[in-house]
Amino acid sequence: MNWSLSDSWSFSSRHGLALLLAAVLASGCGQDGIKVYTVPKEQQPQMSQADMPAGHPDAAAASAAPQLKWKTPDGWTELPAGQFRVASFKVADKEGKQADVSVVPLPGGAGGDLSNVNRWRSQVGQPPVTDEELKTLKQPVELAGQPAALYEQSGQNPTGEPTRILAVIQYRDGTAWFFKMTGDSQLVAQQKPVFVEFLRSVQFAIGEAMAAMPAGQAPIADGTLPAGHPDMSAAPLGAANSGVSTAGKPQWAPPAGWTEVPGGQFLVAKFTIAGAGNAQGAVNVSSSAGDGGGLVANVNRWRKQLGLGELSSDELAKSAKDIETTSGRATLVEMSGQDARSGQPASLVGVMVIQPGQAWFYKLMGDAKIVAAQKDAFTRFVQEVKY
Repeated sequence: MNWSLSDSWSFSSRHGLALLLAAVLASGCGQDGIKVYTVPKEQQPQMSQADMPAGHPDAAAASAAPQLKWKTPDGWTELPAGQFRVASFKVADKEGKQADVSVVPLPGGAGGDLSNVNRWRSQVGQPPVTDEELKTLKQPVELAGQPAALYEQSGQNPTGEPTRILAVIQYRDGTAWFFKMTGDSQLVAQQKPVFVEFLRSVQFAIGEAMAAMPAGQAPIADGTLPAGHPDMSAAPLGAANSGVSTAGKPQWAPPAGWTEVPGGQFLVAKFTIAGAGNAQGAVNVSSSAGDGGGLVANVNRWRKQLGLGELSSDELAKSAKDIETTSGRATLVEMSGQDARSGQPASLVGVMVIQPGQAWFYKLMGDAKIVAAQKDAFTRFVQEVKY
């Protein structure tokens, strides 16, 4: 999974619009394991920035709606696609080792090879490389009948587990395509020939846009993300995280009354909390490489969600609170205002936790009474997380 959420993209964000890339199964191609998916071109949908760390630019609209065909390798389990992730697969061996495969198209150059490779290197504890050094890492491969670049990085993820990343970048018709396998280092190394053969099986075509996504569907979904976005690929899609530490994910114990729901591609986890009547609250957990843009920028991002003005670093210092966690100190902030999406009064409690090379963001937001009642439980939850 940045869905890092702290390098820079080279997208235009002045229109504040986002491309929702959804994978829709097209009929008429069920032979030999070949699937056909269409990436629809939406009519200027508005992307929610509620859970994007600071510095994440909006994506621009794609110029065409490509269809993808591929042959799913033996032993790969196809998973539901997300709104940025147009294809997703799980790979596991008999010993329980796992890897995640994702396909993500993004308009423009998506930050370029160097920034993306250095982001991936940071995820496995490797230092950044220069432009000259990057040339030595580039492995030529064939993707859909055209040349592409494969970059292989190995090391340890933030939890110390041996991890390997195979990432392929190809630029087609103004779109950067990312095909990526991330997981147990030994398994990924064994699967490399299979991954390369999968790339050869991919076919691109231009098709008509499919129907728009259902009303109310979350605008952001987890997965392989380009420079400028925290990567969530270390966390398998749909994996529950209650008390279990999976690759790249912390270990935690959600309080009673919290219901875990699919978090989406930019979230490591999401929990909903129901109150009296229609009152609701939600806890979102996201992660970003480095400092995720810093405390001030992220607090001001949260304030924007409540219709509040920005704070300077000096102003924030007066209201922010340091708290102790099992993994060191963290910073907690509180604010109240009006939910920018619903127009209803809302409160928010946010915590930023800095770990080596990684920033973690926890946000409790919703009905003021629910937030007030859940604040202590939320704080304990964050304090007890083990990374």
